[in-house]
Amino acid sequence: MSDEPMHDPPELTAELLIRAYCSGLFPMAEARDADRVEWFCPRQRGVVPLDQFHCPKSVRQIINASRFDIRFDTRFRRVMELCAAPRADDPQTWINDTICDLYTRLHEIGLAHSVEAWRGGRLVGGLYGVTLGAAFFGESMFHRPHLGGSNASKVCLVHLVEHLRQRQFTLLDTQIYTDHLARFGCIEIPHEQYMQQLQHALQQPVKW
Repeated sequence: MSDEPMHDPPELTAELLIRAYCSGLFPMAEARDADRVEWFCPRQRGVVPLDQFHCPKSVRQIINASRFDIRFDTRFRRVMELCAAPRADDPQTWINDTICDLYTRLHEIGLAHSVEAWRGGRLVGGLYGVTLGAAFFGESMFHRPHLGGSNASKVCLVHLVEHLRQRQFTLLDTQIYTDHLARFGCIEIPHEQYMQQLQHALQQPVKW
């Protein structure tokens, strides 16, 4: 258990990725054009307790106004590509081509999913993650304000939580705690507590 990256294994496959998630690990690349993928297992894990999720009033107002058309799994690969795109406040992202290919494979076998916000026929926000048992591992999100997508990723997060609740998921793993996610109820828990929640979730036969 470490916050430091671990040496990447010799061959990355969808099967290895699944085993890693079941062991509390997740991959990240140093940059969009990096060749290597490194593994992380934080001492403190970010999670959003589904029974304590908080939707800020401003986001609820946007949802009530029906500004976006919310869809699931219609453009998974495109969501990943937009999550990997440079941003004004962060020109480098941790999603490289290897990660895009791996998660696309997980999507093809029904273990990775996207929540998408559309407006005027354009994809303006979204998020993606992995499902195993009753656990959803959130990976990344994006929004495109220049196309009318301000707050679109937040709206997708609210729809994701509603979807998970309806299907009796028990764990929403954000991997890392951030102030942004704290507005929605994200907390940090020790690795040992996270692993207990993870093992319980993996044994639950829920469906996306």
